[in-house]
Amino acid sequence: MSYTSPYPGPRARFPGQIAIPLRTRTLPYLTHLAATYGDIVSFRIGRRAFFLFSHPDAIRDVLVTRADAFVKGPALQRARPALGDGLLTSEGDLHRRQRRLSQPALHPQRVATYAGVMFRYAREAIDRWQDGQEMDLHREMMRLTLRIVAKTLFDAEVEREVDELGRAMDVMVNMFTRALAPWGLLLNALPLPSNFRFKRSHRRLLATIDRMIAERRAEGPGRNDLLSILLRARDEESNGVAMDDRQLRDESLTLFTAGHETTANALTFSLYLLAENSDVQRRLHEELSALSEGEIGAVAAVDSLVYTRAVLAESMRLYPPAWALGRQATRDVEAGGARVPKNSVLLMSQWVVHRDARWWPDPERFDPSRWLDPARMAAMPRWAYFPFGGGPRQCIGESFAWMEATLLLATICRRWRIERIAESGPLPLRPVITLRPRNGFVARVRSWA
Repeated sequence: MSYTSPYPGPRARFPGQIAIPLRTRTLPYLTHLAATYGDIVSFRIGRRAFFLFSHPDAIRDVLVTRADAFVKGPALQRARPALGDGLLTSEGDLHRRQRRLSQPALHPQRVATYAGVMFRYAREAIDRWQDGQEMDLHREMMRLTLRIVAKTLFDAEVEREVDELGRAMDVMVNMFTRALAPWGLLLNALPLPSNFRFKRSHRRLLATIDRMIAERRAEGPGRNDLLSILLRARDEESNGVAMDDRQLRDESLTLFTAGHETTANALTFSLYLLAENSDVQRRLHEELSALSEGEIGAVAAVDSLVYTRAVLAESMRLYPPAWALGRQATRDVEAGGARVPKNSVLLMSQWVVHRDARWWPDPERFDPSRWLDPARMAAMPRWAYFPFGGGPRQCIGESFAWMEATLLLATICRRWRIERIAESGPLPLRPVITLRPRNGFVARVRSWA
């Protein structure tokens, strides 16, 4: 018997009426659904029932309270051919074991030891900039964070191949749009040029990962980067089991890919918003100019960069790198005040919730000062802001991302002022597996000196 939803939502009168705008106008369409139908929206695409949950309490139910009733949504399940069974895609006991093995390398105390590398690479990058130079800052942030993740997590230098790896990453990320389409699996099986590009890019990234693993195995124990820790790790809850080569490759590829993509996007949108808001940019520079460049590079200084962190938090509110989460119900379950049938897909969109006026007054305004009001933030529902997800699948690299983004933004904005050279107005967006600027972000850099 087919499921008939008692909850409001659009009803398709012809094939594609919902699927097409969900794929082609994703962010405005999700916003429209929540604004039109409320906190629980129900619709169907083909035979599949979908829900859009937009209330913090419902999001808590799915991510935390009833997390055991859900697995990753179909989009990430379809990412397995690209990422394997890494932390982003694995489920159940495998996911729990891999998370236990990976956590020591991404513990906040361990992450603090990476600060010197992050600062040094950021300084090397901005030392090459010239006053008045125009550049694609999205591309610059991608190159910078790719170098950092290779060095900090794999103790590898990729300067000579960073552009080639970046292009391969772009192909991989752009192909994830197919995971949102009902016909994606069919397209992936056809002899299309895009599929050949994807396979070449995938092989290129795997070759880099395999090289780093082989080099580390040949050297033996001694280093303290993430890859070395994973090689030595033993899961005591599973009788001392270590990662096999396939799992090591999958985890490395996941961390290599996700470890730079989200931070680069967060930095790009932060720089864009600063270029659009000169008063905020000046206030940020006041905080940073009170410190020497060397002081900013010290890990102890990160806690004192209060306004810098507020700028990043507000940027990720308006432009969350992870713009939606998907879950699929493994059984009939009550969640968020709704009866959710088995195999239904639940969507929770940071893009929608982070711009909800109930939780965020004047939600479209870029206002980092909102994060400096303790009373306002204490009154905020916990799940009105979830850029790193939550629950047992919360992003394992959250502390790494905060450290890296804070240090890089501080290093850049202490020396350089960002000016937009294109017409003012919203930056065109491309929501793929992460939220990216569609055409990069070309800006002019000016010295504060």
